[in-house]
Amino acid sequence: MSDPLASVLLLTRNGAATLPRVLAAVRSQEAPFPFELVAVDSGSEDGTVELLRRETDRLIEIRAEDFNHGTTRNVGVEACKAPLVVLLVQDAEPASTGWLARLVEPLAGHETGPLCALAGTYARQVPRPGASAVERAYLSRYPATGSAPRRQSIADRAEFDALTPGGRLAACTFDNVCSCIRRDVWERHPFKAAPIAEDLAWARDVMLAGYDLAYVPDAAVVHSHDRSAGYELRRTYLVHQQLRRLFGLATIPSAAHLARAIAVSGLAHARWTLGGPGRAGARIAALPRALALAVAMPLGQYLGARSADTGREWLKVRGV
Repeated sequence: MSDPLASVLLLTRNGAATLPRVLAAVRSQEAPFPFELVAVDSGSEDGTVELLRRETDRLIEIRAEDFNHGTTRNVGVEACKAPLVVLLVQDAEPASTGWLARLVEPLAGHETGPLCALAGTYARQVPRPGASAVERAYLSRYPATGSAPRRQSIADRAEFDALTPGGRLAACTFDNVCSCIRRDVWERHPFKAAPIAEDLAWARDVMLAGYDLAYVPDAAVVHSHDRSAGYELRRTYLVHQQLRRLFGLATIPSAAHLARAIAVSGLAHARWTLGGPGRAGARIAALPRALALAVAMPLGQYLGARSADTGREWLKVRGV
């Protein structure tokens, strides 16, 4: 194979349930350039490693306890040969054979050097066919699910500081569920160690350094999760710790706001769940989880921002 233009980098741990479809979709890409497939596995015990040894061009193995969302991605990018690196999680399935070409296209031809102010692109996320009504409702509000392409830029630090916390987050939206980054930019701005939201931290760093980001909705992946309320509490807690530190954002700033958010979420989750498609019995059976999420998600937002402000860990979270 000639030198690849793009390296597709997968981060995996016990992904045997979803990886076969993801790997098949990557291998079926109709890209007008050579690409390679690289994986970093974090101590899988379900056959993932054996699958990756057969299906990837390069596999790096690390211990599960050494995993970190930022530094593990750095290990993977370092092992990639191409000037463009596509970051993909183990359960994000490319939705078409043109996914890779479309994601890379805005960067192709300017993958090194100062000619391109664009540091990276990120893909659209489409919910799985069986996704819950609550998951679909939240995804529909997420910037990485819209149909309109956009380019994100910040003139300088003063412009960034003048934005509201929510505006800073919107300007720096980026998602490593499926993204493409320039290796030469990464060499100057590697991912920072982070329990989560390493993509947002990287986006803030490169944009403040003068680079742009682009959302490419024509490059879509099928990706959604219906996680337990306990998991969502822990994940939301970590995310909102980071959002407070990175952007000054506290979506639920007080106990009074928390009570109101739980009440509003409970009503919305019940409406989405009971009014969704499917059999009435199935919708009713899904209601307890939906209501548990209505408590867990606002609580995670509140405690995460409080933790960032006080330096106190309100929840013990080993990783998500």
